[in-house]
Amino acid sequence: MGNLLKILSSKDANRDDFYNVFVDFENCQPTESELSVYDKIQVVLDEAQKILDRLKKYTGAAEVIRNAIQNPRDDGMQDRAWTDVQPLVEELKKYYEFSLMLEINVPLLLDALCSKDMTAKEHLEGQQALFKQFAEILDFVLKFDDLKMTNPVIQNDFSYYRRTQSRRRMVTSDKKEVAEGVPHEIANRMSLFYAQATPMLKMLSDTTSTFVSLHKDLPVENTTDCLSTMANICRVMIENPGFCSRITNENTKLFCLRVMVGVIILYDHVHPVGAFAKSSGIDMKSSIKLLKEQKENGRQVEGLLNALRYTTKHLQEETTPKSVKQMLG
Repeated sequence: MGNLLKILSSKDANRDDFYNVFVDFENCQPTESELSVYDKIQVVLDEAQKILDRLKKYTGAAEVIRNAIQNPRDDGMQDRAWTDVQPLVEELKKYYEFSLMLEINVPLLLDALCSKDMTAKEHLEGQQALFKQFAEILDFVLKFDDLKMTNPVIQNDFSYYRRTQSRRRMVTSDKKEVAEGVPHEIANRMSLFYAQATPMLKMLSDTTSTFVSLHKDLPVENTTDCLSTMANICRVMIENPGFCSRITNENTKLFCLRVMVGVIILYDHVHPVGAFAKSSGIDMKSSIKLLKEQKENGRQVEGLLNALRYTTKHLQEETTPKSVKQMLG
């Protein structure tokens, strides 16, 4: 790992040559040594796609809630709103429970990709199927949080549910509480989850930080080097004409860009200095420049640039070069 750090910090080293690694996201298959972790993570990823499909269809109960709020004395409207919002909150509970599933399984991937026996580059070259799975988790996180941020009815539905649940917690004549809906303790946890602008990113960054803190025998650089190497490899795969020509599907190109941004954001939340400082292992200027060059995917790329602007942690700090702030201004 010391050798890798020397390479990353050397002014004489050609960084992009070092990151000339083609990861075959379209065709890679797990090796025998990857299979045990791969199979467990694939179950999670299959569920992740179902979660996204359902979240895209989430329409909420804005109208009936508005009617109930505007007519507080109309018991029929109150009951209708409560009846309509309960299954929606059960759906939100499933999304929250999936975040707990990710929280359990992400450390399996980190443990496999950040061990001490290989450098970050060696891990990612030799464990491409696991690299792809980690990339797919990042892709899911970005998509989920984007859908959540652009659909305010999610937070409105849950806020109304919480207020109404508190009012409806009745006490019978023998003082026994009558429970309704999602248990109060779980609702409290869900409230903390959905209060975040980017709840899945918060879960992923907390999980990664916890992984680092729990593995005292594993230098923190192993994890952060793995993340920075992922970001740089994804960037170089699109910048390098030879590599880019080997990508047959335009969606794979967008996938590389989303993963690059996702890793940058995660690195910025996990690393104490962040992704934007000059000492970072990530070439931020080249990464932003690459995004801005993707004119054919303007809408999607603008969303990724906004993710860098608004969901990172260290962008506005003094350690961030002015030129990088101007590029994202």
